[in-house]
Amino acid sequence: MEEKYLAYQKQVLECTCWLSEHGYFGTLRGTGGNVSVRIPGENAFAITPSTIPYDRLTPADICIVDFDSVQIEGDYPPSVEAGMHLAVYQNRLDVNAVVHTHQLKASAFALLNRPIPALFDEVVMSLGHVVEIIPYALSGSPELAENVAGKLENGSNGYIIQNHGALCLGTTLDKAWLNVELLEKTAQTYMDALSAGGNITVIPKDIEELLVLIRQDAQKKEAAKNRPE
Repeated sequence: MEEKYLAYQKQVLECTCWLSEHGYFGTLRGTGGNVSVRIPGENAFAITPSTIPYDRLTPADICIVDFDSVQIEGDYPPSVEAGMHLAVYQNRLDVNAVVHTHQLKASAFALLNRPIPALFDEVVMSLGHVVEIIPYALSGSPELAENVAGKLENGSNGYIIQNHGALCLGTTLDKAWLNVELLEKTAQTYMDALSAGGNITVIPKDIEELLVLIRQDAQKKEAAKNRPE
């Protein structure tokens, strides 16, 4: 294991274990969900391996994969969703971390095939003005990676994958990790409000647009760091 990758492998493992222990992967004993981080200065990323229980992993088990989908490090094969993560890194230079979950409340909207609108200012700032639906495709398939890539242009950091789960992005792993929690909070409260049967209010349009501009400005600055010279 190369020392230069160790810090990123540790970050991925820490986040993965926390999400698993707190039920964000849908089951506590399964291996659903995956986490990755971009390796600065390289066309590569660290990502969880496939089908290995998370409580058995060590940092050395976290795979390093380049942008040609060639595995550089790790004894286990990378997540079957590695292509989806790669699609994000190639299409969104502002993104340095990707978290794919099967979290329960957001997954309910994956079944309803219903986007979540701009409900809270901190969510608009962090996730985006809308949590859009990514059309269904088989897990791990090139079609799913293509469907993900087709939605990234909106600049959001939170998406729901139809009949599958959720996808959260961030300029850092900590931010992507927080976005997972923000998405679940938003899905839970939106579901509760819908169940109550009243009118759903959203952020005023002018405030929504202002918050989007602030988020986009930060994203442009981050993208400039990853843009090839």
